[in-house]
Amino acid sequence: MFNKKKQPAIKSLLGEGSQVTGDVAFSDGLRIDGKVLGNIRSSSEDGSSILVVSEVASVVGEITADHIIINGHVKGPIYARKVLELQPKARIEGDVRYAALEMHQGALITGQLNPIVEGSEEKPTLKLAANNK
Repeated sequence: MFNKKKQPAIKSLLGEGSQVTGDVAFSDGLRIDGKVLGNIRSSSEDGSSILVVSEVASVVGEITADHIIINGHVKGPIYARKVLELQPKARIEGDVRYAALEMHQGALITGQLNPIVEGSEEKPTLKLAANNK
């Protein structure tokens, strides 16, 4: 309905109080409520991976996935191949690359925002909602 693809199921969970030191690879969906000291990368080949970093979670390392939802703390670069959602308690220290961005009031990024533009190196034109031109 409405041409929206169904999100993959979150099949893996790193629970609150847990800590992983080292790189993490996943397919489909992963939710992090604990702490990761290492890179997180989706190995999904169909372009439908989802990663959720909850408000109690912390990641120190690079993140790469198709759809990324962050409400916790991330220190390192982020590469969202499709969608990046930054919820109100998101705190990002690092550069961010994204195809589409949804950022809620309260989210904070210390780093550069760089859109991924398919087939062109030119950045998209941005228009302010208050500007009627």
